[in-house]
Amino acid sequence: MSDGYPLRPLGEVMRLDIQRIPMMPATTYRLAGVLNAGQGLVAKGELDGGDTEYSAMNVLRVDQVVMRKLTAWEGPITVVPAEFDGFVVSNEFPTFTLGPELVPDWMRHVCRSPLLWAEMKNRVSGTVQRRKRLNPEQLLQIELPIPPREVQARIVEILVAVDAQITALDAEVEAIMKVRTGLVGRSADIGQVPLGSLGAVSQGKGLPKEFQGKKTGDIPWYKIADMTRPGNEFGYTLADTRLTSSEVAELGGVVVEAGAVTFPRVGAAVLTEKKRIMDAPGALDENHLIITPREGTNSEYLLAVMESFALSGLVRPGAVPSLNMGLIRSTKVPWSWAENQSLGAVLGALRAQSRVLSAEAASLRTTRAGLLRGLVDRTIEIESAEVEV
Repeated sequence: MSDGYPLRPLGEVMRLDIQRIPMMPATTYRLAGVLNAGQGLVAKGELDGGDTEYSAMNVLRVDQVVMRKLTAWEGPITVVPAEFDGFVVSNEFPTFTLGPELVPDWMRHVCRSPLLWAEMKNRVSGTVQRRKRLNPEQLLQIELPIPPREVQARIVEILVAVDAQITALDAEVEAIMKVRTGLVGRSADIGQVPLGSLGAVSQGKGLPKEFQGKKTGDIPWYKIADMTRPGNEFGYTLADTRLTSSEVAELGGVVVEAGAVTFPRVGAAVLTEKKRIMDAPGALDENHLIITPREGTNSEYLLAVMESFALSGLVRPGAVPSLNMGLIRSTKVPWSWAENQSLGAVLGALRAQSRVLSAEAASLRTTRAGLLRGLVDRTIEIESAEVEV
């Protein structure tokens, strides 16, 4: 195993460099934001200089590093790409100019490294978690291994190749999802039927806090947060809580059969338009609504139908978005009794393919993070990495 590259404070290879621009009325400025986890910048629209409380803002310049001081422990740091040159940000976003020893594209990949986020998190100051900040001086104190420029350039080439594979997998998953929803509504006998005619509509049962996270049995009890858990994107398979059948019965939980389709009942989760199918029996918390298919209703076709329209259009007016069982039962959707079984088989195969491709992309993302660390600390030599990629 080779020794890693020497640790050096970021203050030795880049410097704080903030350019301020006054906010002038009747002048349009392009506003940017910084995404978490080093994922880059996002355009936030245009503003008139007379419509902001700021007298001046920071200007972004290509190949500068920009970070968000607030909640810096979430990794809001990146290198400015050419398309964001000249955008403005508030003084909450300091900018730094890279020295000649750093390749901008290499630093862009470093900004996506959990190694840097951990160092940022260790240095944030403040008493309230969501208000903790990282000052520019604290960022410049962070020590990282700094390879020679030629090594940085070769590392970038390797990571770009991995990123291209991830992008291709994500695009294939997206294309499959479009095919799935495109299959709905094309049959000759298509008609509009109420969801209540396709299956039993029910609501989940609350899981007491003292049981949340317990793993005493084989029956999963899903909370609404499990919809975003890795591995559940294409069907419920993983839950943080697993109880025995006697515990589920004692708590009044109802085990939903495999093939039931579920979605959020209340709150902002409704607006995310997430729908999931039960890949194995399990209980669901009170924030879920469930459609258990009746005989003759193919569950895969039902899932695709639910994915083909927006639940947000059904929410009750008011401060908190919500759905109820009566509304869902009466909602009409496109349906083919002649082809829902045959199309269901195709849709199920497409969903399974999406899951495999998504898992492969997730694995590559994990590998990528380890690859960057290994190439920098030299536990992985560049020559061997190039052969593997």
